[in-house]
Amino acid sequence: MVRHIPSGRVMTYGQIAELLGDGYTPRTVGFCMHSSPDGTPWHRVVNAQGGCSTGNIVLPHDKQQRLLELEGVIFDKNARCDLQQFLFIPKTRSQKPRGASLYKPKNSTRGEKR
Repeated sequence: MVRHIPSGRVMTYGQIAELLGDGYTPRTVGFCMHSSPDGTPWHRVVNAQGGCSTGNIVLPHDKQQRLLELEGVIFDKNARCDLQQFLFIPKTRSQKPRGASLYKPKNSTRGEKR
């Protein structure tokens, strides 16, 4: 899921936990991010206030913020990004557009007049 967050966008630990369902909490998502394999964009996951929660875990302490700033994410004087602007909300099946189907319509002309 984290690998699908586009550059310059973020998701919160709580948002990911909610999408994963029962048994997941923001804290467990944080533990997963801490031990994620190389290539995982862990830096795109922030806390519910739009701030970085890696200060005591990652060295240097501002690495996550600097990585996000390189992608265009802007932080305020309180070291928080504007979630209204930078939050990524993935599309789920329940959010598909009205009238959309998971199946392709059949191209049958049986019974139709041309």
